[in-house]
Amino acid sequence: MMHLFWLMAKRDIKISWHGGSTSSMVVAFFIIVVTLFPLGVGPEQNMLARISIGVIWVAALLSCLLSLDRIFQADYEDGTLDQYALGPLSLEMVVIAKALAHWVTTSLPLILISPLLGILMNMDDRAFLPLIYAMLAGSPALSLIGTIGASLTVSLKRGGVLLSLLILPLYVPVLIFGVMSVEASVMGTGGNAPLLILGAITLFSLAITPWAAAAAVRLALD
Repeated sequence: MMHLFWLMAKRDIKISWHGGSTSSMVVAFFIIVVTLFPLGVGPEQNMLARISIGVIWVAALLSCLLSLDRIFQADYEDGTLDQYALGPLSLEMVVIAKALAHWVTTSLPLILISPLLGILMNMDDRAFLPLIYAMLAGSPALSLIGTIGASLTVSLKRGGVLLSLLILPLYVPVLIFGVMSVEASVMGTGGNAPLLILGAITLFSLAITPWAAAAAVRLALD
């Protein structure tokens, strides 16, 4: 079973990377959103430093939304999702494999380029490592939670706006504790507690969202 799981995850990763359009679009959107803020609020360094952590997190959340509709859509349209439902691997494991592939091709590139954008935003030097740790702890929850919206809108031809409305409120706790963790580390008040809460959100998402998304996929296939 695990062999099928890894094969499915690798397949989706290869499709996303070889196609290039989705991953490159997400990274380009992330860079554009962050670079627009210095143009909008002005080049004042202290102002940019104060908003840098929040800007990067918000841009990351919005960037993840761009590719959520592709988690199941292509497989639904070509009938592959029906084969998955009839296959030996449970739909819950299929959802986890899809979420893993989405995280590797979407969130991981954003995490890698976040320090460079932090330099652009004049982010405090003490915030770089905490930002990476917070994004590593919280970003998997974005992909897992996103599978719920993707599964609920998989049968809709224009479900992108609805998906965003469904998922954005669920992203708010990740945003709050992600920013709080980095800011607490910078101020020296201890960012471990928010970081642990981020990890708990990811683990809770791993326990709950595969079942919810799998149930929505079954409804879409019926």
